Amino acid sequence: MENQAKLHTVTGAAMDKVVPINYRRKIFKLSFIATGIASLFFAVWFFMPKGLQVSASDVRTGVVVRGTFHDEVSLRANALALNSVILDAVESGRVEEVLIQDGAMVKQGQLLFRLSNPQRNLDLLQRKGEQTQQVSNLANLQVGFQMAATEHQRRLSALEFDLKQVQKKHERNIALAAQGYISKVALDESQDALARQQFAVDEEKQSKITEDRVRNQALAQMESGISALQSGLKLVNATVEALAVRAPIDGKLTDFKLQVGESITTGKHLGRIDDPRLFKLSAQVDEFYLSRIAIGHHASTQIEDKTYALEVMNIFPQIKDGRFLVELKFKKEQADKLNPGQSVDARITLGDPSPASLLPTGAYLNDTGGTWAFVLSKDGQVAERRAIKVGRRNQQQIEVLSGLEVGERIITSSYANFQTSSRLQINGHAF
Repeated sequence: MENQAKLHTVTGAAMDKVVPINYRRKIFKLSFIATGIASLFFAVWFFMPKGLQVSASDVRTGVVVRGTFHDEVSLRANALALNSVILDAVESGRVEEVLIQDGAMVKQGQLLFRLSNPQRNLDLLQRKGEQTQQVSNLANLQVGFQMAATEHQRRLSALEFDLKQVQKKHERNIALAAQGYISKVALDESQDALARQQFAVDEEKQSKITEDRVRNQALAQMESGISALQSGLKLVNATVEALAVRAPIDGKLTDFKLQVGESITTGKHLGRIDDPRLFKLSAQVDEFYLSRIAIGHHASTQIEDKTYALEVMNIFPQIKDGRFLVELKFKKEQADKLNPGQSVDARITLGDPSPASLLPTGAYLNDTGGTWAFVLSKDGQVAERRAIKVGRRNQQQIEVLSGLEVGERIITSSYANFQTSSRLQINGHAF
């Protein structure tokens, strides 16, 4: 029975069945999973912000438009006197008297203030003493020369008289010798006496000529010395007179702040005198326009609803803080109500108006020099860096030559925080 039971024991081996592997379904599942993962990565990549994140509130934009470019530069100018004379101290000294106040109108030659300088007075007395001494020496020399000339003339007259006497005697001896009354020896002695007397006269004349030449040279040198002393005396006298300072022209005294008892040195700035009738305008201009502005360019200003024609008078090319100085003068009519220091608006015309593609100016020009800009997409969400080329500019507009189309919008605010970026992601609407 036991053996029979063993024979009928159920093992389950007959139920096992080999199932073939379904590779198609496995590949399908793996493909589905891979596609899902790729889709997920694509979605993450698609919705992930690209480029540097910038808030729309932090940028300003401008659009390219077609319009008329006005080739001019706007300025804020200050009115200055056209003609001014600087008052600098030509002499040092102590202020003894101040006769006028700052801001007063003065006339040419009017006494402004007076200085004291004891050394200048001593110099003047010394020069006067030297001149007096030299004049006295010259007078004594002239008297001495005159006495010597008189003595020469007296001797010459005596010698010439003796010559005439000897000449007459010799002429008589010639006649007597011809008649045989005197010997040939006596005639020869008479001839020798005449020659000796003639030599004495000639020698005295030559001596007189030599002394006259020496005397004239001495007198010329003495007179030259006196002339130099007189020039020095005039100079010292002028310095003494300069201690009393007078107005060189008519006008308004400005920046004059002397006090009695104050000590001033030579060259110290004391003030200036402005001609109140004529004015000029002075303005600082961006260095970009240095090569475009020239003397003679037309300009204009509007004062109290009236336009006045101007002209560029002076250009000072020294650049300071990115700006240089120009001066403008009124061409014909000048504004009546204009005061020194008053500020007015002016425009310098650089060329004729012309059609062009235009952009508003902004801080981006300082950062890029007008060589590139961040151009916004149509939806305003992305700004990409793009090379551009610009031309003329004024205070409000810049001419676009290439790189941008009409209707495109760029960021016009500063690029200082993202100059190294090539793409910006705008958070918000940048319009």
